[in-house]
Amino acid sequence: MDLITHLNMPKTKTLDLSIIVPFLNEEENLGELYQNLGSVLPPLGLSYEILLIDDGSTDKSFEITQNLAKKDSHVKVIRFTRNFGQTAAMQAGFKEASGRVYITLDADNQNDPRDIGKLLEKMKEGYGVVSGWRKNRQDKFFSRKLPSKMANWLISKATGVALKDYGCTLKAYDARFVDAFTLYGEMHRFIPAYCCYAGAKITEIPVNHLARTKGVSKYGMSRIVKVLLDLFTVKFLGSFFTKPLYLFGGLGFSLNGLAVLAAGFVLYQKFYHDVYAHRNPVLLLAVFLSVLGMMLIMMGLIAELLMRTYHESQGKTVYLIQEKVNF
Repeated sequence: MDLITHLNMPKTKTLDLSIIVPFLNEEENLGELYQNLGSVLPPLGLSYEILLIDDGSTDKSFEITQNLAKKDSHVKVIRFTRNFGQTAAMQAGFKEASGRVYITLDADNQNDPRDIGKLLEKMKEGYGVVSGWRKNRQDKFFSRKLPSKMANWLISKATGVALKDYGCTLKAYDARFVDAFTLYGEMHRFIPAYCCYAGAKITEIPVNHLARTKGVSKYGMSRIVKVLLDLFTVKFLGSFFTKPLYLFGGLGFSLNGLAVLAAGFVLYQKFYHDVYAHRNPVLLLAVFLSVLGMMLIMMGLIAELLMRTYHESQGKTVYLIQEKVNF
């Protein structure tokens, strides 16, 4: 299976696959995960590495991964000074990865490594992202499944990237698209949307989901608020990142339009109903809307300058090139 040929990838990476596994206090699962990956990856006939990112574990997880790295050169370990979160762990993995394709999965052994081959086969069809869909999810309904269904629907509607399971960590990414952006906050669940904005074709296939038999989940209901807040950021970056004036300016002109209507209403009451302007609260509303509208337009201009500084100071482009011919 020649990934470079099928995916039309430049040979800027030294390996075919980078398996990226963030974890926190998974001492009971890491050994089994390594054994499962060891039985799946070599038969693929691809060069690979396994990046294990310790997100501030307080148990024996790091010692276990250290021992794995000593006996297997494919294993590489990154250890954080404290718990920075899953997004930071994934970003660290992407930054250090040498593979042309990134495979992400959880360390709790609920993702089945045997599905990696299916993800790669699907990528041969030209997809930049192949996302796993836990069709038969082995989790509690009210605490995990129901909030996940609502979040998936909301994210799909807001981003325009329809996936049934944004929360499934098992995904395959063309490295070119992931390397085009940097993750912050709790943005790991929105990586497919970011890749779509960069021009990637995205699809979703059913994958196995196994019940957790060891350890405990590190995520609770509090993540719902984080998802909602991060969704605003994703929507802004996806739709207005290179043209923020369209958003702020559009809102500003709308508020100025309402201010003109309010001022017209004040004049109407003055000339036709003899209501003094200084006694009419609508006049204050007109002034407030006008000032707020101008402030939004000015914010849009400042955002335009910041956007240009961001791209030009780092030599970043606002596009990704698929291929070049006759250069």
